[in-house]
Amino acid sequence: MAYYGKCIDVVIEQLDRFKPEKDIPDQFLEAASSSLQLLPAWLFALQGLSPLKQAFVMEVLSGCLEYWKLLTIVVDAFYVRDGRLCLWADYSLFQVLCYLATFQLDELGFQLFCSIIKSQPTRKTCKFLRFFFNPLNLCSWIKDEWSLIYETAHVKKNWINPLMRWQPEIQELVDQLEGVSASQTAIFKTKAKVTEPKEFNLTTPRPRAIPVPEPVPTMAKPRQVPRSTYQEPKEQQQLQILKRHNRLKAEELLLRANVEELRCAMPRAHRAPPEQDSKKKLGCPTHIQKSPKLTFYRPDNIPIKLNTAAILREGALYQKQVEKELQRVDKLVDGAGDFSEFLEWQKKMQAKAQEEQLAAGECRRLQGKLSHEEAILARQNLIQENKQKADQKKEETAELMLQCAERRLREAKSMKELVEQVTEAQKNVKVAQMKLVKGRQQIVQEVMEESREMLQRSAEAAREEQRRRCELISQLRALETQPTRKGKLVDLTQIPGYGVEGEMSVVELRERLALLRETQRREEEEKRDQIIQDKRAKSQELLNTLEQISLCRKAMGKTAAMRRSWKSRTGWSWRGAASVGCGPCSPGIRRSHRRAAWRLPEPRPAPGPPYPPPDPRPP
Repeated sequence: MAYYGKCIDVVIEQLDRFKPEKDIPDQFLEAASSSLQLLPAWLFALQGLSPLKQAFVMEVLSGCLEYWKLLTIVVDAFYVRDGRLCLWADYSLFQVLCYLATFQLDELGFQLFCSIIKSQPTRKTCKFLRFFFNPLNLCSWIKDEWSLIYETAHVKKNWINPLMRWQPEIQELVDQLEGVSASQTAIFKTKAKVTEPKEFNLTTPRPRAIPVPEPVPTMAKPRQVPRSTYQEPKEQQQLQILKRHNRLKAEELLLRANVEELRCAMPRAHRAPPEQDSKKKLGCPTHIQKSPKLTFYRPDNIPIKLNTAAILREGALYQKQVEKELQRVDKLVDGAGDFSEFLEWQKKMQAKAQEEQLAAGECRRLQGKLSHEEAILARQNLIQENKQKADQKKEETAELMLQCAERRLREAKSMKELVEQVTEAQKNVKVAQMKLVKGRQQIVQEVMEESREMLQRSAEAAREEQRRRCELISQLRALETQPTRKGKLVDLTQIPGYGVEGEMSVVELRERLALLRETQRREEEEKRDQIIQDKRAKSQELLNTLEQISLCRKAMGKTAAMRRSWKSRTGWSWRGAASVGCGPCSPGIRRSHRRAAWRLPEPRPAPGPPYPPPDPRPP
């Protein structure tokens, strides 16, 4: 029984190395057979594997590889259904058990199959065999899945029918093994399996050949970098000059447009000829009087009917117009700026940028020279370093040659010692085999005696358990016959006592709910009062805005009426106001005068030159 367990362990070890995605079954079998044949005979003797057992190992391994797809279907389904708690390290063990039960059970016989099963872990093998030999699984999905790979008649005749024939005996074996394992776990404390270290099957690597160092190539002298590399092309320079010329031209046009803006919109006297000279200088007025502040009177009634959005929108519009008018008047009083300072600053910045560009070009040229000299120095240093490395490499190769010679001598001595040990071990093989057979016979007798004792103890434990169950059943029936009180008194002031945080009685719960309702009612009343106050404040704000709008409209109507009456009385025109001047002045001042001509202040009763009333139109 023990040597078949070793054979199965060897097969499992070989299957764990097989990778179906990478390895080819035929090549893997050849490699496995060669690795088993390379081991010496004395090592096979120590492992308990005779040449007959080697053939058994190779037959099982080749069968598992040949029917890999069939075995994979069963084992994968076992891990999904009944073997969810099993380790994936036992995957190869379940494959071997499935192969032996399906293809080798008739050849091996039931007794030999039982010995193989007993040599493996009992709990795992029983669980898998119970799943595999279940008639529902065999006759349903296992048969259907195997029929997708092979013909249905062949599957049923050669595999399913023999398995169904052996099913009762395998079921008895599983029940027997499960009873033994249960009694062992109940009575004896199982000892942990001690890990036995195994030597690595490593082959001595061949010494590497020392490569011959490659000759250092001689570098050809490189050409010098041409000067045109660090200079800009002529086309680029011409484009830069053309760009600067176009920019200056655009700035002159912008300045002329700013000086002569709104000339086409200036009003002129009736039947006056249009001005031909676009550069005609405009006169500046003697003085510009500041318009008096308007006084607003609070009206008794507000004749405006608008909604909230229209009122707020019109109020914001009037406020923006007042702010723009004040800003415009302040700018006219302070005077406008001139573009002469801007042009001077622009010329200075262009000259400064050109100087910086020339300095940067000179700096790049010097950096190019420095990098060229540094490259020459680096090339010389690299040649010296390569020479030093070549000398160092030669010294290292000489040392490695000496070390290789010493290692070969030591390996020759170790091989001689190993040959002597093998010859001595071959002489003592027969004596070791006799001792091993006697030891196995003693172990078999001890195991049979222990199994008999375990069966007796398990029978006694089952009888004791049955007696205890009968007593419990009689006690439960006696309790059922006793009368019980169906009614239940409820105390609403009592706390249940379930241990929940914040636990309370029904009376306390009702009181708290009443207090909570009172608090919610009070909060709703406060919110209602707050909403009423907000509505009142908003209506008051709208009334104030309506009053302001009505005042502004009345003031604007009054101003327009005064301006119309003054025009009809004096016969004033926009061209006459623009032609008033006192000699030449700067373009900025003339532009301010032209803009001020649209909004002249209201006339005062004091003596002086008449001026038109202010115009409500935006500048």
